[in-house]
Amino acid sequence: MAAARVRSGGRPTLEEVAARAGVGRGTASRVINGSPRVSPHTREAVEAAVAELGYVPNRAARALAGNRTDAIALVVPEPETRFFAEPYFSDIVRGVGAALADTDMQLLLTLVGNDRERRRLAQYLTAHRVDGVLLVSVHAADPLPDLLEQLGMPAVMSGRRSASETLASVDSDNFAGAGAAVGHLVSRGRRAIATITGPQDVYGAQRRLDGYRAAMSEAGLGPDERLIAPADFSEEGGARAMRELLARRPDVDAVFAASDVMAAGARQVLREAGRRIPDDVALIGFDDSAVARHMDPALTSVRQPIEEMGRTMARVLLDEIAGEHRERPQIVLPTELVVRDSS
Repeated sequence: MAAARVRSGGRPTLEEVAARAGVGRGTASRVINGSPRVSPHTREAVEAAVAELGYVPNRAARALAGNRTDAIALVVPEPETRFFAEPYFSDIVRGVGAALADTDMQLLLTLVGNDRERRRLAQYLTAHRVDGVLLVSVHAADPLPDLLEQLGMPAVMSGRRSASETLASVDSDNFAGAGAAVGHLVSRGRRAIATITGPQDVYGAQRRLDGYRAAMSEAGLGPDERLIAPADFSEEGGARAMRELLARRPDVDAVFAASDVMAAGARQVLREAGRRIPDDVALIGFDDSAVARHMDPALTSVRQPIEEMGRTMARVLLDEIAGEHRERPQIVLPTELVVRDSS
């Protein structure tokens, strides 16, 4: 391989690194920016060239030339109370952080709990203060995804807004996870199986309800709207929904809650009503968070790979920022039912 000659008295350039490695400038840039979309052989060649030439990225020049900030925003359109109460969010942040650890990207966490904060974020994004955005827990009517489309800002969502999502997204298989939960309860002889849903303007919550309905129909139990209680993914919401279910169907013998946190609220109400878990009422959650493992009895739960979702979101976003020209992916990761004492 012909060696690229470094200009006398000058810093080695990205073009010289690319020439030394025998690759194109764009490929060298992707390696240096931490994109996973390069082969191990190519990555080794570029890293060797960087070491041999003593190349150091000129962050200021790179930012000016490419309108880059070397920062991405993790945006959570939820109030602080929910962000800190649900393990889901901390697991996503952990996964994103792990994917960015070996890159130069800075991660900015932004909570958007009201219209004022949303307007302030919109101004920040319009000024292109970040190179890309990760959106977590997006509701159907949220204007942020459309704003990102208008700005041409690279973006990846945790879960879709609908089946026709246009932005890149990473999600777990909510439909199959709910179906597995109901199938397990049916196999244990339960028949009056209720569900506590998440907010139905969240696509993932819709899919969990769809999975519940499909599994109930497949088991020949038919839809009974009295066994479906909406909630908001909070412990208080789970408790409130459980009270409604007991009032409507006192014979309920199983509950599938669309989150572990809501299952914890349901458990408290069942205990207050003198219902034993699982003898009288079996209980299943969703997420397989620390909440599930520490409940008494330990909670059966649908495990979704939350940290892996965060890592995958970050990798897809890095690809978009690096200029990978491909369709925006809609990635769905598998779920797994983890059976414990509550069912």
